[in-house]
Amino acid sequence: MLKSSFRELSGADAPELPLAEPIGDWDFGVLPDIQEVRRGAHVMIGHPALVDHGTHCLVEVFDDPDAARAAHRSGLRRLFRLQLRTQIAALEKGFKSLAPLQMRAMTLACCKDLEPLGEQIVTAALDRVCLAEPWPADREQFQQRKEDARGRLGLVAQELARQAGVIIEEALAAARKLAGLRGADAARADMEQQLARLLGRRFVVDTPADALGHLPRYLRGIGLRVDKLRSEPQRDALRVREIAPLQAQWLRELAARRGHVDARLEEFRWLLEELRVSLFAQELRTPAPVSVKRLEKFWLSLQR
Repeated sequence: MLKSSFRELSGADAPELPLAEPIGDWDFGVLPDIQEVRRGAHVMIGHPALVDHGTHCLVEVFDDPDAARAAHRSGLRRLFRLQLRTQIAALEKGFKSLAPLQMRAMTLACCKDLEPLGEQIVTAALDRVCLAEPWPADREQFQQRKEDARGRLGLVAQELARQAGVIIEEALAAARKLAGLRGADAARADMEQQLARLLGRRFVVDTPADALGHLPRYLRGIGLRVDKLRSEPQRDALRVREIAPLQAQWLRELAARRGHVDARLEEFRWLLEELRVSLFAQELRTPAPVSVKRLEKFWLSLQR
């Protein structure tokens, strides 16, 4: 929010934002990209955003535009959730049936603290239906997006529930094969780390929509790799040496970004998964040609 690093201005004409007024609907005007906010005799420049406060939203001002954008996304989601509360309550009631799947998923080491699947599915459905870009910028656009969501939210949520079920079953199958693997400690550790990256505690929400549908194939690839590893350990080790430098570069860059989202880096992350399919489970095929050389070239383009 507002910090001392803001440029301060003298003057009395800067508008006041309703920072302390709870918001449950888009009943204000257009939210500007830049806002002058008066604090006594001083005026400060910041980036206003809707901020999620659970039962309501507030307009708050940030000095960092990226932080404002991240907060505004969550705030918009909350505003849609408040306005679609009846429909969402019905979805949540239906998703109580996911409890057995939730319990089975939590037997996986990577899912011991799995966020409730029903909650994840509702959140992801709202993201897909209500938060497609460009985001609503005024009341009219917000109302239109809300009305469109009434007819789509349930269908999208049901499809997400189906996908989550398939993903978890494939993950359980891969974990069983890994548990039966003897020796090959380095390869097993590599696959366990891959499994953990694919199924985080909020995998339904955090996995991009276009990648979520590919997760079952990536997970089946782990099982096929285990099968081949038993008879071709040297071949597996050779493939690991090919992919290891690319993965290490990606992990280092990801850590350096400290949570800052970069679309190109995200694209590279999923290309790595496709490369794993190409190297370890070719029979599953990839949507487009992928190779170590292609990813090396892609990585060089990221550094420019």
